[in-house]
Amino acid sequence: MTVDRDDRDAELLRMAVRLALRGHGLVEPNPMVGCVVLDASGRIAGLGHHRRVGGPHAEIEALAAAGERARGGSLLVTLEPCNHQGRTGPCTEAILDSGIARMVYGEPDPNPVAGGGARRLADAGLEVVKRDDLEEVRRLNRPFMHRIRTGRPWVVAKWAQTLDGKITGGAGDGRWISSGLSRRLVHRERGCCDAILTGIGTVLVDDPLLNVRDVPSRRTPLRVVVDARLQIPLSSKLVATAASQPTLVVCDSEVRRSDADLAAQLEARGVTLLDLPATGGELPLRTLCERLSADFGVARVLVEAGARLLGRLFRNGLVDEAWVFVAPRVAGGDSGMPAVAGATEGGLVESLGLRLESIRRRGDDLVLGYGVPSDAGTRP
Repeated sequence: MTVDRDDRDAELLRMAVRLALRGHGLVEPNPMVGCVVLDASGRIAGLGHHRRVGGPHAEIEALAAAGERARGGSLLVTLEPCNHQGRTGPCTEAILDSGIARMVYGEPDPNPVAGGGARRLADAGLEVVKRDDLEEVRRLNRPFMHRIRTGRPWVVAKWAQTLDGKITGGAGDGRWISSGLSRRLVHRERGCCDAILTGIGTVLVDDPLLNVRDVPSRRTPLRVVVDARLQIPLSSKLVATAASQPTLVVCDSEVRRSDADLAAQLEARGVTLLDLPATGGELPLRTLCERLSADFGVARVLVEAGARLLGRLFRNGLVDEAWVFVAPRVAGGDSGMPAVAGATEGGLVESLGLRLESIRRRGDDLVLGYGVPSDAGTRP
């Protein structure tokens, strides 16, 4: 039985996606990339993925593994090969030098500096095929594409809730809702993201560390606190550990000027302050996201916040993905809080419609992954 080449291309690109995911947490803010090289008879000759920022690109690694077997063969890669000199040389030249005859890529590179690789290879006589019809490939680098297009990081809202939609049993109830397996998954994701965002309400109630515990960490995330009135206690765990883990407190510009002594004490303890002009006591979250990307190199944000801040992020069209951990518990009664407050003004009629993308199980918990449509909230 013969296999349609388009189907084989899709199968190999999915393999390249799985290879690319090995770099999650090590390559950001650059894209995750995977590559498969076939010899002239169609057998796999080399595999590669981008392992870390500044390291060899996926194509270079796969070509090195293939060696002379690449000549006359095919190269399949999740992202269009780069065509510029950056930390490493242009992948297009390495592909031409290898003798590859055919190149299949999943997505064009949106970076105007690095793009143009497909045209360069086609002009040199290679058969070039674009396969942008695979959902796995499109989802792989949504954070990278989003940041290039909007200038903002990819924002993932995460919360745990009971079956009846409560995130706590009531004021001051600090008991865990989700299981240990679910919390371990969250810590692994913390160790792969660029920043963890929370609000001052969560800090005052829970006094969290927002660090990575009990799992290997691929990077140390920036801890970001939205604190318009600069209420964060000097005795809080975040301030106490700011010297060892980067911590950013975002406050109103007027408050920082009027409470210069507290600002100085926070900075002396290692806290970085970012002041923005507040309106009606609320900080501009869109501007904050833009500053996180431009000034702090943040590509992916994990939000672990209370209902009000989550609601503001949704309402302003700043949430791109949501992870909901649903525990087999029922809070019951009138106690407890909803997971998200004030995401829309019009209740159910104007409620945000999310797109279910994944369902996983951690013990008895369900982990629901949702995509947020691009027209949700006030997103332009």
